[in-house]
Amino acid sequence: MKSFTFEEIKQKLVNYCVYQDRCHFEVEQKMREFTLIPEAKDQILLYLIKENYLNEERFTRSYIRGKFYIKNWGRNKIKIRLKQKGISEKLMLKCFDEIDENDYKNTISNLYKTYFSKLKYLKDYQKKIKTTRYLMSRGFEFDTIENLMSEV
Repeated sequence: MKSFTFEEIKQKLVNYCVYQDRCHFEVEQKMREFTLIPEAKDQILLYLIKENYLNEERFTRSYIRGKFYIKNWGRNKIKIRLKQKGISEKLMLKCFDEIDENDYKNTISNLYKTYFSKLKYLKDYQKKIKTTRYLMSRGFEFDTIENLMSEV
């Protein structure tokens, strides 16, 4: 196992944060790869925060945008994953304004139509059940799905 100096480790973590927005949890996990005393870990974390390499709100906003607009995840799935990363409920609620309500409804509608049309040889009620399950597994709320089905 190769050993690194404090400055080398600090630079590696700066590069890690520059590459993509990170949360505290991910940086702390990355730090476990290196043998550091707790004081050194704290010092690096403070440096990353002070120099704005590490910013929880920026990470949360970026994560929400990416998972919704690129992966088409719903709010529930995004919330669960953010909780796993140690993001507070308060911060999550503050950052969910990154998702435009019209985009949210359009995404659910498009996913619904696409998945529903793929289900051939099933009765309509079976298609609706399977499509609802699919959308819920993507993290969309049952009430929102139900409202959409009543419109379609």
